[in-house]
Amino acid sequence: MSVRIGINPLTWTNDDMPALGGDTPLDSCLSEGKQAGYSGFELGHKFPRDPNELGPILDKQGLSLVSGWYSSSLLTRSAEEEIDALKPHLHLLKSLGAKVMVFCEVTHCVHGEREIPLSHSPRMSEEGWKTFIPRLNQVADYCQAQGVQIAYHYHLGTVIETPDEIDRLMAESVPSVGLLLDTGHLVAAGGDPVVLQKKYAARINHVHCKDIRKDILADVRNRDLSFLDGVLNGMFTVPGDGYIDYTTLFEGLRASDYSGWVVVEAEQDPAVAHPLMYARLGYDNLRRFCADARLTVDQ
Repeated sequence: MSVRIGINPLTWTNDDMPALGGDTPLDSCLSEGKQAGYSGFELGHKFPRDPNELGPILDKQGLSLVSGWYSSSLLTRSAEEEIDALKPHLHLLKSLGAKVMVFCEVTHCVHGEREIPLSHSPRMSEEGWKTFIPRLNQVADYCQAQGVQIAYHYHLGTVIETPDEIDRLMAESVPSVGLLLDTGHLVAAGGDPVVLQKKYAARINHVHCKDIRKDILADVRNRDLSFLDGVLNGMFTVPGDGYIDYTTLFEGLRASDYSGWVVVEAEQDPAVAHPLMYARLGYDNLRRFCADARLTVDQ
């Protein structure tokens, strides 16, 4: 089994705070990502959403489409309404060969609101869980039947953030709901990526690799800052530049025969964290972690 190493354009230009890297053209993101060694990119807000337009742009750089974020609203609309809403996104992913859809419930989310601290992250009520899970299952079954599996992205500032919430999601959802293992979001929410990987190895179908600067995370929590303030203060960095144990995590991925993408997704201010330098650092570190864990990398 082998993995491929991709990157999210957040390194160059931020979706939650578009002013970060706002002047950076898409071509710069793609060409520098290719220069750093990556095989593919996830979608960002500067990517065209027509496969006939995006496909040639990626082909020109020799890059694959890894996946792309989808914001769901299943707490406020039916499964049928959600399926209709996601069809263009699903078509784009499927047309360009992506096998998973990064999927996150964003009803009442606060991660894009700089003035709202993470302590005010929304929580799912019991009634909300009973509404959400059947709808999610129906959407996931539909997407899987179309050849693209949901990779559910627990995320700081959303209704599914903590290890307990992830456990309930996995316990009550059907197997078509895959799990995106995001190292940084899990650690920042009090979890352990090594533990989560072992527990849900059979459900993990996508991996986001970001690291945590421990002192800055502690400061964000102690001063009750927002997600975006955490990003601006440097809470996240590329894998290998923080304290997360990637070698043990990757040994677990190899043992479970994981064969998808591992994606650098390090939200930083590109004016402070030079994008190409950090892209190279993240790629080189992931190659080293894969080698240490005897996890084969496929270009």
